[in-house]
Amino acid sequence: MSDSEEDYMKMTFPPSPPSHTTKSTSTSNPPETSLQRRARLRREAEARSRPKSKSELLAEADRRREAAHATSLLNDPSTSAPSKSKGLAMMAKMGFTGGALGASSATTPTAATEPIRIDIKDGREGIGLESERKRKLREAAEVAGEQVKRARVGEDEYRERVRREREAARWERQVGAAQKVTEGMNEEEAKAGRTLKGVPVVYRGLVRKRVEAERERRMRYDLEQALMRSSKLPGYDDGEEDEDDRRALGKGKTTYVVAEDLDEEDEELEAFEALEPEERLRRVVEYLRREHRYCFWCKCAYPDEDMDGCPGLTEEDHD
Repeated sequence: MSDSEEDYMKMTFPPSPPSHTTKSTSTSNPPETSLQRRARLRREAEARSRPKSKSELLAEADRRREAAHATSLLNDPSTSAPSKSKGLAMMAKMGFTGGALGASSATTPTAATEPIRIDIKDGREGIGLESERKRKLREAAEVAGEQVKRARVGEDEYRERVRREREAARWERQVGAAQKVTEGMNEEEAKAGRTLKGVPVVYRGLVRKRVEAERERRMRYDLEQALMRSSKLPGYDDGEEDEDDRRALGKGKTTYVVAEDLDEEDEELEAFEALEPEERLRRVVEYLRREHRYCFWCKCAYPDEDMDGCPGLTEEDHD
């Protein structure tokens, strides 16, 4: 084979043009038919001929206004020239040349490059009312949040406080019961007619409250009797009545004996009453054991000072 003859094995062929029957062509949108085109044109003509409702016109006006407010005249190429915008022309007459406000400085690279935007108010509220309302709502939300936190944190504290109050009330009842037992055992000494401060301080408060209540009751009785005697109704007056008869009939002045030191200050009693109920009960129980060999928890008296058989001084020892 000569060199002048071309080797058909080395021949190259140009690429064939893309066929219209390829897969990409089959998946593309089919061309619009004449019927589809006429239907589309008819729909567009009907939409143009139909008058828009009032709500649609208002919606379009709102959209145009929002778009105008969101578009800066300085950044819009169609209106950036003063000759194309009345607003920029007026600002140019007043000396506005564009760029950042104030003197240029390296420390203020983010200076304002456009005027302050106008915030149009649609409501009827006065200036500052909206910010005041937001402030009140924010404060109310903070208060509500603090209340929720206190409710979560204070739940255990509330239970503990209720438990302590109930425990203190139980101690107070036991103190009163122990004082009554002590007073009953000191009944012989009470008949001797000693003064109020002569009563042991462990149950002196009980005696003082009872004496004050008795004095109040007698004062009310005397007042009622005086009002009855001073009434204008005529009554029988026997001249032969003696002092005992008049006292029995309530015609004389009632006399009664009150503790002389009832109205005086008792610092010892005040100090005792200021103690915690548990401490006061402990002192009353110790007084009963020391003076009468009596255990308040066992509810019995022992023949000797050792009080053999008593578990101990506290209520827990008797459980």
